[in-house]
Amino acid sequence: MTYHSTPPKQSLAPALPTYSARDLTQDGELAQIVLADQIYTLRITRAGKLILTK
Repeated sequence: MTYHSTPPKQSLAPALPTYSARDLTQDGELAQIVLADQIYTLRITRAGKLILTK
C-alpha cells in the first residue's frame, strides 16, 4: 500500500504588512502608535513579549 501526500494549498490572500517591533521602538522598549486620535503604547517586556496599552 502506498500513501500520497497532497501539496499544501496556496493562500490567495495578499501578504500582510510586517513590521519589526525593534524597528518601531528604535531598538528601545517603548513606541507610541496613533489610531484615530488615540495614542497607544507598545512595550517590549524583559521576557521578549509585546504589550499594547491605551
